[in-house]
Amino acid sequence: MRQRPKRDVAQEITNLIIATIEAGTLPWRRPWKKAGMGGAPLRAAGVPYTGINRLYLWAVADHYGYGSRYWMTWRQAIELGGQVRKGETAEPSIYFNSTKKTAIDHATGEESSKTIRFMRAYSVFNASQIDGLPPHFYPSPVPEAPPTPSQKAAAIERFFAPIPADIRLGGDRAFYSPGADYIQLPHPNVFSTEDGFVATKAQIVCNIASVLISRTVNGLCALLLPNHRMACCAISGRES
Repeated sequence: MRQRPKRDVAQEITNLIIATIEAGTLPWRRPWKKAGMGGAPLRAAGVPYTGINRLYLWAVADHYGYGSRYWMTWRQAIELGGQVRKGETAEPSIYFNSTKKTAIDHATGEESSKTIRFMRAYSVFNASQIDGLPPHFYPSPVPEAPPTPSQKAAAIERFFAPIPADIRLGGDRAFYSPGADYIQLPHPNVFSTEDGFVATKAQIVCNIASVLISRTVNGLCALLLPNHRMACCAISGRES
């Protein structure tokens, strides 16, 4: 029977953190509260994660839009009365430790102690992937109070009014869906200030504009200068 390749947990963590940073919104600098909950990841008992687990699970929750701060193993979920939904995927939680090994020099018979450090991983699920847990494991509703109003509300309205964008509110992520052609933003009430909401909205709109401009320039370059790749790249601002 063929063995599956060994999972490189360290590389998976590195890849996700890099992808999150490249996406533009760092999970530890998000200008909104996630579904009224927010904060660093917690174990089932409420103990905060530390080290790489704190950073990685925070990035995972941001990436997949999980609203809960709590993470637990499959067995812990069962013990709490919950059930992991079918098809959900677990994430690794890293455990570092060390042990001592005694070695004997066969030539001299002397004993020496050697410290061996090791890393292990066990699988955890976010509470958002689990049904039937006690209520405190799930995010609170969106607050009813609106964010602090912006002093530049009139200018903001004038800026966005001509932009024909389909903007939908809700969830814990800010993104543009190219296939469906709409912008998804968290509800304004989960932002501490209206300026934070507007800044997030503007960032998504500007990202869309930059992509459209780049595609247009690339298309024109390919049409007008089909045999001059370096010139096309220089005009479009891309490397060859």
